[in-house]
Amino acid sequence: MSIWWSLHLRREAASVPLARRLLMGTMETAGVDPDISYDLSVALSEACANAVEHGGGTVHGGVSEAYRVTAYLDGEKCRIEVADSGPGFPCGSSRPVIRPARTDAEGGRGLCLIQELADHVHIGNTPDRGGAVVCFDKTLKWRKDAPLMAV
Repeated sequence: MSIWWSLHLRREAASVPLARRLLMGTMETAGVDPDISYDLSVALSEACANAVEHGGGTVHGGVSEAYRVTAYLDGEKCRIEVADSGPGFPCGSSRPVIRPARTDAEGGRGLCLIQELADHVHIGNTPDRGGAVVCFDKTLKWRKDAPLMAV
């Protein structure tokens, strides 16, 4: 079984729950275990929130630039990629260092949370057009009654 979809979303807070609901609906329909679905949806929400907050400026007429979310459910794995057109991560390293946020900080926990919830995480800059990309995957578990369970 293989399912994939891609969204181009405005960098607005309202886009985050839209992406999350689409992912949750896809996994529920496919029969993915609810705990796995929840972990991936939280990680996706954090990646989208980062793109909304840090992913660029506005274009003509005050409209926010877009970011892209792509999800692949392929066999036993789900891979999610969130890419924006902002300044990207600071240059000088091919892989940004993720440091835990201070305990009194109001933000800064998203990338650490994604690392804890996913099996593999790649964080970097898009090579061709600038911007950041957060890509993560997780091995899927299936409900016993899963209609689209991988064989």
